[in-house]
Amino acid sequence: QVQLVESGGGLVQAGGSLRLSCAASGRTFSTYAMGWFRQAPGKEREFVAGISWAGGSTYYADSVKGRFTISRDNAKSTVFLQMNALKPEDTAVYYCAARRGGGIALDQQTYDYWGQGTQVTVSS
Repeated sequence: QVQLVESGGGLVQAGGSLRLSCAASGRTFSTYAMGWFRQAPGKEREFVAGISWAGGSTYYADSVKGRFTISRDNAKSTVFLQMNALKPEDTAVYYCAARRGGGIALDQQTYDYWGQGTQVTVSS
């Protein structure tokens, strides 16, 4: 069992930055690939970024490529999402998720554990 708790969301002006954190419980964090997803009002939840179990591979949605960076610290059982050059369209609830097996996946159905989400609001 893995429990995930996100933090770091908030209100920021367009062009600003935020850093989201996702702290995981359990001793097997390093065996999970991790992903960040987001859900804007009235829209379906979508993939944002993913990182493999050891951090050697990352993948980004086209909409955030070059602006967002995903990273992880397995010693602290934490995954991060650095978000720069934020746009109003980045406004959403951001969720982290854990996936057994270690490989990145875009399909949210393949993730086994989810956090409760953290709100990110970007004003224009």
